[in-house]
Amino acid sequence: MGGSYGLIEVSGVVAAIDSLDAMCKAAEVSLVTWERKLGGRLVTIIVEGTVSDVKAAIEAATEICKANHHKLAASGVIASPCEEIRKLAAKSAKRLQK
Repeated sequence: MGGSYGLIEVSGVVAAIDSLDAMCKAAEVSLVTWERKLGGRLVTIIVEGTVSDVKAAIEAATEICKANHHKLAASGVIASPCEEIRKLAAKSAKRLQK
């Protein structure tokens, strides 16, 4: 798996799961972690893969949000995340393993 991160922030858990499904089907990416804020009203998904796969995954998630009328708050691609970003994602992922 590549070292690039793709992030998408949507309103609601259903939209997040729908987006993650689209991302994983559209490209060779894997889930790094996810965060729920505001009681689940805002969900951030972080996936990892090569730059091209991450870009394709984010595009797929954006399209599925438009098609299903999900509220897309933000999205982005980090082609080469710094070590501090990797630590932050690892800390979030570790929380999920409990």
